[in-house]
Amino acid sequence: MNLFLPDSGLVVWMLIAFSLVFFVLAKFAWPSILSSIKEREEHIAESLKKADEATQALAGLELKGKEIIAQAQAQQMNLVKDTKVLTDKMIADAKLEAKKQAELIISDAQAKIQKDKENAIQEIRNEVAQLSISIAEKVLKKELSDKKAQNAYIETLLKENKSLS
Repeated sequence: MNLFLPDSGLVVWMLIAFSLVFFVLAKFAWPSILSSIKEREEHIAESLKKADEATQALAGLELKGKEIIAQAQAQQMNLVKDTKVLTDKMIADAKLEAKKQAELIISDAQAKIQKDKENAIQEIRNEVAQLSISIAEKVLKKELSDKKAQNAYIETLLKENKSLS
């Protein structure tokens, strides 16, 4: 008996058994195995498609998020700019109002000074007039024969009035 050369009857029975197993497998096993493989292939393809869609959706959301952040930053910059402009305007308005108030106060002070000056001048004039009338009255009351005596008397009266003031 040779191991590498089987008998012809054994070869026929092996061919019949192989054909029978092949026929049964081809009829019943292969279609279900192929359909399972096909279903698995379709499932994998569908999962890959969904993964791609999810990746694209995620990329779109990321892009949208970046746009929202950019818009928020732009709005923030606009708010800062508007606030700066408003602050500068308020400072300028306050300076202008302060300048107007200062000019008004200076104008009022100058008017008051002018009025006080005029009142003081008027009072001095009134006092000088009263003093002159008083001196003239006293000179007329006292008749003096000498001009020097009259001048000395006037000087004395002026000194008295200065000491009273």
